[in-house]
Amino acid sequence: MSLALELPLAIRAFEILLGWSLLLQTWEYLRLPALDRVGSWAIQRVEVPSPWVRPILDRLFLPKPYAAMLGLRGALALALMLGQAGLGIALLLFALALLLLMRWRGAFNGGSDFMTLVGLTGLLLAHVLGLFTEPASAWHVALWYVTVQSLSSYFVSGWVKLMRPEWRSGRALTVFLDHGVYGPLPENSIYRWPRLAMLCSWCFTLWEGLFPLALLDARLAAVFCAIAAVFHFLVFWFFGLNRFFWAWLSTFPAILYCASV
Repeated sequence: MSLALELPLAIRAFEILLGWSLLLQTWEYLRLPALDRVGSWAIQRVEVPSPWVRPILDRLFLPKPYAAMLGLRGALALALMLGQAGLGIALLLFALALLLLMRWRGAFNGGSDFMTLVGLTGLLLAHVLGLFTEPASAWHVALWYVTVQSLSSYFVSGWVKLMRPEWRSGRALTVFLDHGVYGPLPENSIYRWPRLAMLCSWCFTLWEGLFPLALLDARLAAVFCAIAAVFHFLVFWFFGLNRFFWAWLSTFPAILYCASV
């Protein structure tokens, strides 16, 4: 059975998943002021070194303009999901992502913010290149860009783990789970078994490090992406990082398409 993903379907799946990821992130940003006072712009603005830049940023990040900016982002994400995004929407979404990175001093949630920016860069690339060439060719380049970035993130993560003795022994896995949402682990937890912890660590390390092999065949890509979905769901389950799940999942249509061509 062929699992090849055609370009039109890959584009639509990418737009829907990226839009949904942006929508959920936007809802989190809107909910955050009621849950976290430390992240208030009134506190964080003092870290802006330039006194003439602060008033400019105040116009964007004080509560009312910030809420309006997030409302606009949510509307644009919905338009993306509905297939109504053109160059203007791609530019606005990219600009808003950069502003949010400034608002949260580089990143709100680490790698998921980086991968979201990768998706938005791919979206912008498709529409900018579409001004100079056929849309299909532009999207082909954009999806390859997203694929290379996504595969690289797994590859680097896997091979960094391989170089670390605490990951090779499995100790790091137990430490991480001890600091998860449901941590520390019970004393009788199976994840405290040294051999099981080492086995899990090696499985995830090798899977990440070998992820570029997904490009060899669409069926192989489907397997790697399925394992990745389970992996990111477990990260969400144990650490509450739901952004990671959707940010990386939005890159899977690009990976499946590139493995099909």
